[in-house]
Amino acid sequence: MTSPKSVTRSAPSTVQAATVSSSLLTVQTSGHGFTDLTGEAAKFINEVRARDGALTLFIRHTSASLTIQENADPSVLVDLTTALSRLAPENAGWTHDTEGPDDMPAHIKTMLTGASLQVPVLNGRLALGTWQAIYLIEHRRRPHRREVVLQFVGSAIP
Repeated sequence: MTSPKSVTRSAPSTVQAATVSSSLLTVQTSGHGFTDLTGEAAKFINEVRARDGALTLFIRHTSASLTIQENADPSVLVDLTTALSRLAPENAGWTHDTEGPDDMPAHIKTMLTGASLQVPVLNGRLALGTWQAIYLIEHRRRPHRREVVLQFVGSAIP
């Protein structure tokens, strides 16, 4: 048996989920790399006058993905890019190469990182941690136009 640890929890709050608001965010990437979507997500939450609920982000592609990661030190994003390249290198002899040698590795990287995220919204604000940001990760070498569906479900300020 493990020893008890100090754990605290705030009192639960309950709201009637009466609002569903959606928007399509279009992002032009410049090739491999991370694009910070946190500001756009926060702007959407503000525009729909969200109070409490959840924001879902869903990318409509199979060679780009979404993640929540550190936003303080840019070297984190460099190291994450390196790690993904090591996990799914372009020169691994993939069968699927119709769109080029970076296509199949892009699909694998998307499978590893994910196509959707959900972020709680509390008191009209994204409940991200101090050093967290929402990123679109472009896994292809060349620029692409990516679409991310934003959907808030919860209560809104009248």
